[in-house]
Amino acid sequence: MMDAEVTRIDNESRRVYDSILGLLPSVDNPTPLVRLNRVVPLQHTEVYAKLEWYNPFGAIKDRVAASMLRDAEARGVIDPHLDLVEPTSGNTGLGLAMLANANGYSLTATMSKQIPPEKRTLLRFFGADVVELDDDLCPAPWAPEGAIARAREIAEQPDVHMLDQYTNPANPDAHYRTTGPEIWRQTEGTITHLVAGLGTCGTITGTGRFLKEQSPDVQVLGVHPNEGHDIPGVRSIRQLEQTRFFLPEEYDGLTEIDDREAFELCLRLNREESITAGPSSAMALAGALQLVPDEPGNRVVVIFPDSIFKYASTMVRHVPGLSTAQPNTGRDPLFAEMISNVRANRDLTIDPAAAHDLWKEDALVIDVRDRADFDRTHIAGAVNIPLAEMPDRVAELPGDRQAPVLVVCGRGNISLPGVLFLTTLGYENSRSLDGGTTEWQDRGFAIEPS
Repeated sequence: MMDAEVTRIDNESRRVYDSILGLLPSVDNPTPLVRLNRVVPLQHTEVYAKLEWYNPFGAIKDRVAASMLRDAEARGVIDPHLDLVEPTSGNTGLGLAMLANANGYSLTATMSKQIPPEKRTLLRFFGADVVELDDDLCPAPWAPEGAIARAREIAEQPDVHMLDQYTNPANPDAHYRTTGPEIWRQTEGTITHLVAGLGTCGTITGTGRFLKEQSPDVQVLGVHPNEGHDIPGVRSIRQLEQTRFFLPEEYDGLTEIDDREAFELCLRLNREESITAGPSSAMALAGALQLVPDEPGNRVVVIFPDSIFKYASTMVRHVPGLSTAQPNTGRDPLFAEMISNVRANRDLTIDPAAAHDLWKEDALVIDVRDRADFDRTHIAGAVNIPLAEMPDRVAELPGDRQAPVLVVCGRGNISLPGVLFLTTLGYENSRSLDGGTTEWQDRGFAIEPS
């Protein structure tokens, strides 16, 4: 049990602990703050990174997992006779799996196939039963067949309980009780700005509330990715609008960072600062550099949720020179650069409303996902040509190279190489659908099966 009374030998000064759970952070045992010196182009403002991979299981979500488990046990809603199920983009699941091991629970984790394979592999290694689904990088509350819906379905079974980080108040409370007090003490009350990336929004909401109670002048700033992003663990503004703990009225500013800026800064953090930060950490820092003025007295704390080590497969897609894969696999550096250019080129992408107008005019819709994903749900009238099969199925494409062609996938990422391929064949009016079938369905446009 999380609160069981046992003889303790914990000694923070010598870093000796009764068990691994003693490494869970607190005011007396905080995760580190490290000043950034080389990647911050500011003369007066001090910027500090709070390195959350110093949590015992490698990420800030260890705080949330421990808080939810402790709260549920205190309320008597769970005991080790129950199985746990949790939708996750990785880090909450990893922390919860290890806490489950320590406390005698079993865990089923539901998650998107888009999650980096490193995280999915580690979850299985930690002992979790992993259910992979066609969903966004961050589970979408509205997806009828997504990770959250599947977890709720499993939780309807006898002796299964879903802690639910997306709606559980113990999520922001974890940060109100630990992250906020740690930062206040570590900065001796001199923090002027808190900056955090936005996922479930437990971190920014809980930490921000505590800090503003200490000083209303502390600025609480949120950073989110663009639509169709490739940064695990964070949500675009559209996704945030359906997140319970996204409370923009409590924040002092928001900004959007695109993939290119985040991954470039991630590389610099690792190579210039020797800080092994992951992509969401770099995204948060990029937002801080946009939002915070360079003024004497500014002391900024940026939350760095986890390290780079779970994102090797993601970095390969965005940093030239890392991959040893053959061309056209989606991992070749030049190919990754081409995909990034397509995402930024508004002549090669199309928003859902404009796409819907073309669909009504009988434009060809090509869904490039695997057959199983296509069969679950797709745009009405779409044809399925998986991306890997496109070179062998050119004969199925329109003879008219001027004909409009909509290329779609689940959320607007793997459709991008499809557009590149069609463009090389001379299809001048091929476009990748922003947000994919997820956004199409959210807008109430026709899908099959209906």
